[in-house]
Amino acid sequence: MSVSISRHLTLHAFSRTAGPVLGTLLLASCAQFSTQPAAPTEHRPVQAPATSTTTVAPTAPVPVPPPPGTFEKARARWVPSEFSELPGWGADRPSEVMPALRQSCIKPAEGWARFCEDLRNLKPADDMVQRFWLESRLRVFRIESPEGDTAGLLTGYYEPLFEATRKPAANRRVPLHALPADLASRKPYWTRQQLDSLPAAQASVKGRELAWLEDPLDALVLQIQGSGRLRITEPDGSSRLIRLAFAGHNDQPYKSVGRWLIEQGELKASEASWPGIKDWARRNPARINEMLWQNPRTVFFREEPLPDPSIGPKGAQGVPLTPGRSIAVDPQSVPYGSLVWVDSTEPLSTRPLQRLVVAQDTGSAITGAVRADFFWGWGDEAESQAGRTRQALRSWVLWPRESAPR
Repeated sequence: MSVSISRHLTLHAFSRTAGPVLGTLLLASCAQFSTQPAAPTEHRPVQAPATSTTTVAPTAPVPVPPPPGTFEKARARWVPSEFSELPGWGADRPSEVMPALRQSCIKPAEGWARFCEDLRNLKPADDMVQRFWLESRLRVFRIESPEGDTAGLLTGYYEPLFEATRKPAANRRVPLHALPADLASRKPYWTRQQLDSLPAAQASVKGRELAWLEDPLDALVLQIQGSGRLRITEPDGSSRLIRLAFAGHNDQPYKSVGRWLIEQGELKASEASWPGIKDWARRNPARINEMLWQNPRTVFFREEPLPDPSIGPKGAQGVPLTPGRSIAVDPQSVPYGSLVWVDSTEPLSTRPLQRLVVAQDTGSAITGAVRADFFWGWGDEAESQAGRTRQALRSWVLWPRESAPR
């Protein structure tokens, strides 16, 4: 849910109002594909010849109506398309998206109940048969902005894993908190700086510590991603794997620490990746709090058991996310549970990233029509991919034929 690390330093982009995209959150105020402002255009009045007495009124642009069958959403429009227009459609493996699709069908979105019933009755089959089955039951719509723009942005997020202890220790002094008891009575709640330094604010979260980390930057990543895994050491010395899930935040605005470092002249825009920010922190240990306090938002967590490490965190739809097949979207553009075809490239390469994914999450940085946060999973490779993902995107919605888009 899903600013991505690449995007995204998303939290999960602060999933469920926290927000996916780590890179996007780090550089939330940066231009998507360029850091250079466009040059202003000089406009000169058109003058009639000296001998003329005619005044020519400017012609207002004539709006182009959308094609028949187009559906208007709050922040997008869906234009009828065909499977033949999906780049790479024949090369994807539908069998790989079926687990994510079945998860969404646990809580079928409006308009998907009949499709989900048919999916439950679908017998095992090869990819060609499954592709034909999807084509026979779904319609294709190209996603555009209300103005007709088909270009957008793909970022990435992941579920981090950190070592932690249940009690504070010499090398574990950074707490992760459950929801404070008085959270609803103070709007907005204490800022990050106040919670770190003001006795009255510290008293409000005393006793609410769920775990303790070594690095305050790890805590920031966990809060940005919205959930994460902890390999936690208990007081008796035993160790186990748990998940911390997003429970709420302090109702303060999110501010990008990457943007602040750029504005301070500490980093160039090209350097404000998560590795670049961590390197700056290593070189400036006395200024880490100064940097962190530029972001007043703090996220609170709840602890969840993790009996099966192969199951992802729950997204905003309320179902577990599937690595490589779940995305965070703007629900005012694409409803949860929708099948989406993404046409992009892999991070830092020209290799195509063209596949079916399921809209199962959101984030505060994920807004607009052609906008998605790609869930890479967990582990070192997922972290690396999420941190690098900031790609051009085109996308299509696949919707059940028997129901009108919602």
